[in-house]
Order: sequence, then C-alpha cells, then structure tokens
Amino acid sequence: MKRTTLSLIAAGAALAAITSVAAVAAPEEGPATAGRAAQQPVERSSLLCPAPSSSELAETTYTAYTPKTEVSAGSGTAALVPAARALADKDGKGEKDGEGKGAKDGKEAKPFLAVKKQGTPVTAEENGSGAPALIGLAEGGLAPGWSAQQTTVFPAGAGRGLHGLGCSAPDTDFWFPGASTAEDRSDYLHLTNPDDSAAVVDIELHGKDGALDSEVGEGIQVPPGSSVPVLLSTLTGKPQTNLTVHVSARSGRVAAAVQALDAKLGGDWIAPSAEPSDSVVLPGIPKDATAVRLVAFAPGSADADLKVSLAGPNGALAPAGHETLHLKSGMTTAVDLGELTRGEAGSLVLTPSGDSGKTPVVAAVRVLRGKGADQESAFIPAARPVGDRATVTGNAAKGTHLALTAPGKAAKVRVTASAGTEGGTPATKTYSVGAGRTLAAAIPVPDSLKGTYALTVETVSGGPVHASRTLTLSGDEADGVPMFTVQNLTDDRGTVTVPAARPEMRVLLD
Repeated sequence: MKRTTLSLIAAGAALAAITSVAAVAAPEEGPATAGRAAQQPVERSSLLCPAPSSSELAETTYTAYTPKTEVSAGSGTAALVPAARALADKDGKGEKDGEGKGAKDGKEAKPFLAVKKQGTPVTAEENGSGAPALIGLAEGGLAPGWSAQQTTVFPAGAGRGLHGLGCSAPDTDFWFPGASTAEDRSDYLHLTNPDDSAAVVDIELHGKDGALDSEVGEGIQVPPGSSVPVLLSTLTGKPQTNLTVHVSARSGRVAAAVQALDAKLGGDWIAPSAEPSDSVVLPGIPKDATAVRLVAFAPGSADADLKVSLAGPNGALAPAGHETLHLKSGMTTAVDLGELTRGEAGSLVLTPSGDSGKTPVVAAVRVLRGKGADQESAFIPAARPVGDRATVTGNAAKGTHLALTAPGKAAKVRVTASAGTEGGTPATKTYSVGAGRTLAAAIPVPDSLKGTYALTVETVSGGPVHASRTLTLSGDEADGVPMFTVQNLTDDRGTVTVPAARPEMRVLLD
C-alpha cells in the first residue's frame, strides 16, 4: 500500500475521532457555531478561606451552599479542608487518626465542611484560635455557584465585633483601599495558597503622599497549601491612617483579604475591591450608619475627577459638600462623609466628572454604627455586578438585610432564600429596582426555617445590579454593641463561556 494511501486512511481516522469528541462535548442547548460561544455550567470550582482569628474568645461559624441548577443536578463533590491538610491529602501523607482528621493509608481526610446536594446549605463551628484556614474544591454537579462564608464573633479585645468574609477563588492581583497602619489599628493581610508549589507575592502600600518605601513587602513566600498573615505595620516605619494595599503574585496564585482590628472601633474583614474601573458602586450602606469614610485610589498614571452620588430609595443625591472628588495618581484619598444615609439604606456611586476622561479607580468605605464606646465598624469595597446569579450563605431569620442597587438602568431581580441548614422550605420573590436607586429588599425568609439559609440573587432583566448583604447582632448576643458585617454579592461563577469549535482538516496536514 502506498504511503499516500496510508496517510489518507490515518487522516480519516483522526478526523473521525475529532468529530466524535466534538459531538460528545457539544452544549446541550445546541452546538456552538462559528462566532457564537455557549454558556455551560462549570465543572470545577475552588474556594479559599483565611484563618478567622488568633483569639481564644472568638466563635466562628462556617457555611457552604450550592444553588439548585437543573442543567447540572447530577452527582458531584464540594468540600473544604484545613489548609495544612489539603496539601498532605494531595500527597497522601496526612496525619493518621481515628476521627478522620487526616489522610490515613493514602486516603483523603474527612472534610471540615462538605456540601452533599444542591439546594441544601451546610454549617460547621469552631471556637477559639484553632479555627483553621480552609482550602476547598467542588466538582461536577456541586461546582456551579458553590459558595462559602465564615462569620466570627469577637466578644472583646481589639477588633471586637462581628467579622464576616465570603470565601474566594484564587487570583493574582488584588486592591484593598481602606487599610491602615494607624496606632489603634492592627491590620493583617492574609494570603492563602491552594497549590502544591510556593507562591511569591509583592505587597505595595500607597498612602496620602504616594507609594511607601518597603523592601520587606517584596517577594513574600507563601508555602504550598498554607495561609500566611502579614501585619501591615511591619512593612513600613511610619503610621498611615488611610492606605491602599496592592497585592500581586509574581508566581502562583493566592486568595487575599485584610482583617482590620481597631482597639476602639471594632473591626471586620476588608474584601478586595472590584478591579479598577472608571465607574464604581459601593452598595448597601446601612440606614443607621453614624459615620462613613470613603477611601479611593487611582492606580494609573492619570489623575481622576469623580462625581459622587448616593443612590437611595427615592433616587440619587450628591452628598452636601462632597459632590465631586479629585484623586491624584498613586495617592490615597480619604473623605469623611458623616451620617450619610440618615435613616435610609443607600449606595455610593462614583462616576467620571465632566470631561475629565475615564480614569480607572478602586474604592471602599468604612462604615460605623453606634456611638461612643459602643461603636462597631465594617467595610464595603467597590462591588462587581451581580451578573446572572450571585449567592451568599450564612443568613439568619433575624438581623439579615439585603440591598439592591441599579446605578444605571432599572432592573428586575429574583431573590431565592434556600432551605435552612436544619430544615425549611425555600421561598422566592421578584423585585423591581428603579434606575439610580437602592432598594432595601424585604427578604423572603424560608417557611419553617431552622438554622441559617443561603440567598441567591438573579438578574431577570435590565441592570446591571449591584448588591450587598448585612448581618447584624444586637442586645444580649452582642453585649449592647451594634455588631455588623457587610458582604458584596457578585457573580457566583456558575457558568463559563465555551468558545465555538469546529473540525479543521488543516490540522491533519503537514
């Protein structure tokens, strides 16, 4: 048989194999055509949670949840394990014990927290300084929209209050406006590495006069499968009341979050700001906020001139005396806005002012509730839009508040409250959010609720929509302090865009 004939037969067999794989992998709603991508449920999702506290008095609750998705309701796994064990489990070298707390005989350790099925949240508690940093992976039908939260009560000491943080996916670049190295503050940057090789991270600090000299923040090693806290005040010799922290990974990837501990004003986690943009939204400032401080930063080479507005229930208003904001490139700017909301929940919206151009910025607000010695603080960074769907866990029957903001076009939003961790029937409600307004939504609490529940927010039409969830404690459970924490709701990564593909004969030819 001639060589040419053999080549043609081989080419035909290879083409048949390619076509077969393409047919199996085709989207269920129809094949992607040239120039048309398809949205498909994700098959793997990772989450990282930093160690919540070094205090023996702290009480931490972890929650996790995967929303119901008809397209991918099949079997799967979703589990969080302590960071130190996560790497050991990969290597089959975990500790052996009788309680399944380590890998034994090369088998995986028992998860710290695992979701068993869609639509049912799960929870775990850990008190004291032993609460671990967690590394998690979800696969199959439990991956789309998998979300987790850690909520910690600090009854006393620096940072006293309610600290909440949504566990996040690893990345390589983060911005944190609102950090501080002031005398009363102890801010720790937590870096969590999920991989089996070390990550190398650079930390830059930007104050009111520009970048701070700090060689200590360069080339920080984050070992495999570990979480490392870095006290920001050790990176610079001069205290700075308002800082913007930039974290970038030279190699590897990490999750990053700043825990702010104030000796007088309580504390909370500072989640990363949305990526730099010329327009930003900081959603859900509580109606009873007693002081609001805006911290903003322009990371590029150009200054930024911004219009400042408060989107409330009846429309947008400019804060008196702070209608505009000028940001010098590379310098952190802070503005105290006082009792901004005055009895009605609202959202700050920053947009380009006049003909100043579209300069990307990052921003966050520090919010205080209470008076005198009973003040407590939380932070709201600039938020990404909800997108198609966002999920947040750890909501209680009382003390949970949801804010929805449509900074541009009006929107229709569907909110679903899941069953509880110990029982209950899901409930759903649809809301209309006016253009340029913030809606304090009356959450549809699940019937016969037991335990805590998850909230799923979906954009039905219009938008974009930005959202945040506030948890509050009061009375005896908070020792008279108005404890609270705020988390933004952003797209839960339930789907991924699959590029269009087709068989291509030319790949078979020399």
